[in-house]
Amino acid sequence: MTASAAPTVARSAPELVPPAGPTPGGTLPLSSIDKTAAVRVSVDFVQVFPPAAGAAVGDQGAAVAAMRDGFARALVPYYPVAGRIADASPGEPVVECTGQGVWFVEAAASCALADVNNLERPLLIPKDELLPRPPPEEKLEDLIVMAQVTKFTCGGFAVGICFSHLVFDGQGAAQFLKAAGEMARGLPAPSVAPVWDRDAIPDPPKLPRGPPPSFTAFSFVTQLPDDAEVRLGFAASTRHLLQGVLPSVEGYYGNCVYPVGITRTSKAIREAPLPEVIGVMRGAKEALTARFTDWMHGGAKEDHYNVPLDYGTVTVSDWSRVGFNEVDYGFGEPGYVFTVNDHVNIVASVIYLKPPTPKRGIRLMLRCVEEPHAAAFADELAKYE
Repeated sequence: MTASAAPTVARSAPELVPPAGPTPGGTLPLSSIDKTAAVRVSVDFVQVFPPAAGAAVGDQGAAVAAMRDGFARALVPYYPVAGRIADASPGEPVVECTGQGVWFVEAAASCALADVNNLERPLLIPKDELLPRPPPEEKLEDLIVMAQVTKFTCGGFAVGICFSHLVFDGQGAAQFLKAAGEMARGLPAPSVAPVWDRDAIPDPPKLPRGPPPSFTAFSFVTQLPDDAEVRLGFAASTRHLLQGVLPSVEGYYGNCVYPVGITRTSKAIREAPLPEVIGVMRGAKEALTARFTDWMHGGAKEDHYNVPLDYGTVTVSDWSRVGFNEVDYGFGEPGYVFTVNDHVNIVASVIYLKPPTPKRGIRLMLRCVEEPHAAAFADELAKYE
């Protein structure tokens, strides 16, 4: 690519990859956790694979074909993923095991990864060119997984994944992608056998919900009235708490999360030393076992899954240990993984990521404030340098 030429991405038409063998039909329920409003979103992210040592650019076609075959083979044990989400009744989504398959897109960029700064932000290729999109006749909200693999002239790849949070949590989605990678590399079966068993998770009595969430923006926290509520929260894994509830926790790829957080006044958060805020969050996490157990058995006094979705809520997500960085489709593990859910701007968020190799430590992706408050936010961050 010349210095003056903008990078381009040429994409093939979406291809439907069905399971490589026969799969059961029928309808499968989702769990009470799957059906919480907080997870009815699509999660989009990109895995960046630097060129493997000794790999030739001419080998890319074979690598993509093996990856496509890996998805087809993984869809046999993970047959629900080849189906579609449907509504059995209002507010009661299910998975119809249609065996249709997942949409797969092959693409080629006109440049090397180095020409676009290895896809570090700010992106020099629009994110929409790195993500799969189905044909117009498909409803995006009905799909469970889609994949796009983009080849770069250096021999590297970018894999864009979209998955339904209704069917997977992050760890569950990574489990499926690892299985697809294992199948692409020629393993006879996934190293972890998939477990559905959504109906094993109890349906707690429905608690009365408050009014619908308000999306009216608050002012930046330093400008809020002293008594205004601000919330800091994260989704804690509950897999370890489902031992004995699920027939097998290992292999379960549904949602196993419970909201944990604190609510304080703007003044209390603004004036508290950072270690004090961290200590309060740690205390909330330590109460997870009791709160989640109460919720499962119908003893909760309020629905903690009914999270207020407004500018006064900041959520923290740790992507560094979910498993997306350990997926190998046949061309090594990714050097970098990043989320591109920029369109989901309902809640302010902080996401922990692994930095691009060989860097160490963590990388934070922040979507915390609206543009009018960005300068004040940057000034606050500068105090910690």
